[in-house]
Amino acid sequence: MIVASPRAQFGLPEAKRGLFAGAGGLSRLVRLVGLNIASEVAMCGRTLNADEAVRYGIANRKSKTHESVVAEAVELAEQIAGLSPDAIIITRSGLREALETASVERASQITQERYGRALQESPNLMIGLMAFAQKKMPQWVPSKL
Repeated sequence: MIVASPRAQFGLPEAKRGLFAGAGGLSRLVRLVGLNIASEVAMCGRTLNADEAVRYGIANRKSKTHESVVAEAVELAEQIAGLSPDAIIITRSGLREALETASVERASQITQERYGRALQESPNLMIGLMAFAQKKMPQWVPSKL
């Protein structure tokens, strides 16, 4: 997740240097923003400002001020930290798998095969279900995944 400072600039300047973005930037950018915008960014060396990055789905949000960007990012991280560490690990992996696997069904299958049994055996699953049933805040334990 990305909280962009109002001063942030996003781009792939490699073509301006005689290179190409070979570490996955091209593939990820075209999946995020589509071929037209990705082509302009990658082949023209265009940079996107924070508002454009949010509009095109590259950043989640723009911070209120440049000075507040870290505090706003930490606030987002704290929301994640309050959830089951097992669920976050599996969800993050599943999101990545969905982005990088052509078939939605196959991506889901891979995530299930990789983590399904481990999640069922995890104490955090029972902790979460019990806390929900008792209307209490769960007290997560460190993940063993």
